[in-house]
Amino acid sequence: MGTKIKSKEIMSSSSVPIIPGYYGDDQSDSRLQKEAEAIGYPVLLKADRGGGGKGMRIVESSDEFQTMLNQCRSEARNFFSDDKVLIEKYITKPRHVEVQVFADRHGNAVHLFERDCSVQRRHQKIIEEAPAPLLDIEVRRGLWETAVRAAKAVGYVGAGTVEFIMDEQQQFYFMEMNTRLQVEHPVTEMITGTDLVEWQLKVASGAVLPRTQDQIVQNGHAFEARICAEDPDQNFIPSPGRLHHYQPPPVSDTVRIDTGVGQGDVVTGYYDSMVSKLIVWDKDRESALRKLQNCLMQYQIAGLKTNKEFVARLAGHPNFKQADVHTGFIPQHQSTLFAPRPALTPYQLALAALSLLSVEASKTNISETDPYSPFSTNTGDRVNLLQTRKILLQSSQGQDTTENHEIEVAYHPDAKYSLTINGTSFLCNAHLTKDKESYIIHGNLGESFFTANVAIIDRTMYVFCGDQSYTVTLPLPKFFESLQDQQMGGAKTPPYSSRVTKVLVKTGEKVNKGDILVTVEGMKLETNILAQEDGVVAEVLVSEGETVPGNSSVIQYET
Repeated sequence: MGTKIKSKEIMSSSSVPIIPGYYGDDQSDSRLQKEAEAIGYPVLLKADRGGGGKGMRIVESSDEFQTMLNQCRSEARNFFSDDKVLIEKYITKPRHVEVQVFADRHGNAVHLFERDCSVQRRHQKIIEEAPAPLLDIEVRRGLWETAVRAAKAVGYVGAGTVEFIMDEQQQFYFMEMNTRLQVEHPVTEMITGTDLVEWQLKVASGAVLPRTQDQIVQNGHAFEARICAEDPDQNFIPSPGRLHHYQPPPVSDTVRIDTGVGQGDVVTGYYDSMVSKLIVWDKDRESALRKLQNCLMQYQIAGLKTNKEFVARLAGHPNFKQADVHTGFIPQHQSTLFAPRPALTPYQLALAALSLLSVEASKTNISETDPYSPFSTNTGDRVNLLQTRKILLQSSQGQDTTENHEIEVAYHPDAKYSLTINGTSFLCNAHLTKDKESYIIHGNLGESFFTANVAIIDRTMYVFCGDQSYTVTLPLPKFFESLQDQQMGGAKTPPYSSRVTKVLVKTGEKVNKGDILVTVEGMKLETNILAQEDGVVAEVLVSEGETVPGNSSVIQYET
């Protein structure tokens, strides 16, 4: 079952439905294109040994077939050392539904119901749920029976997942079998009250399956959300870095957190970008989804970009709530999922400014070394010092959308501040304590009492207060910006270690904004590095086959 072509041959001979396509040995370009034409566009190219979304390309027309085939083969060689591909008819608006199966050495095979894993980016799953919503019971039974038949057809032993693609008429087709437990197996554990890792160990030691099919009972609904170090606003590019502050939601009998990192750890560029998995259970889908949203709002992560806010928006989307899901869900709802975020309120800006003032005061207080210094207090009782100032903050409302904010600060003799933002004023005070690499701040802001966690990394401040989390940036002085504008233009790799696969320009060559300069691979991604403006290549700093650290300069060009 390790190769897609062989597994489909076995399934077809066992009366398991497979997607119409080409699964032959003739891998010549001409034969593959001929078969694609016969199948009819759109088609899906897949690496025979692929997985995790690698070596997959959707081909919409004959004109782009060769380009997509080359890309598919390139990824297949680099990730799986085998560039053999297959072609399948691409089903529009497909759902990705899979069945958990288990078999032992005594001829017993069972299913543990199905999961829906349709919501994906880059052909990789983001949210999974069990059971799959809005399926006819006859379809469910057909999925279960077909999955068990598939496992028996190959004499399977252990944990496995039989994956299906389902069209809008709920007709399903065998896609592949993953011969292992998958990332999303906890949602199955939640609705069946099982420990599938324990099952694996028992079956591997020769024991009979812990339960018969009649003893496996489904109860309630479960969701899993994958929290990854990536930037959704930049096409979900991985964003490795240090977890200066990391506080997942509290766990319980119905809330589970699977994670391999803690505060202070580094999410490297050498492995998958996943930080943790959030798994929740409740009596029905609506209740479980509400719990998922509440838990997502409680995540506190500072130091790197994550998809936490994006996943929360996705889980709250009206179509997702109605279970109107398919693998193209994100592109279909691009405009709403990536809509500009609401502007920060005066209260949020005041809280950020107050946090900054509190941290600043803690760092400048030198009373222990010089108790007579006028700088040893953050009150307004200073000799010949201004008692007012302005703080500039910057917020982002989405990709390439920023807003500047000016906060007027007035110091009071009783260690309080008056903060004014766009005509709205707050009288406030705060107390700060250090918490490893972040701060806990509590106090009064206007008429309300608050407690917040704050982390400041470089020029970015992360603020977590209740179910709200947001960031503000301290803008660079204008003379720094002018110096940056005078520098020579350049192009850099993503923020993780990458291998250079193609260098497409030479010294002295003219390039236009948007031209592909270099192609690199890393963290399961093939990335094109583009020219950010028009210019002439001054120097090529890398060569094909070279492995370079994250944020490495690869091209310099004169603008």
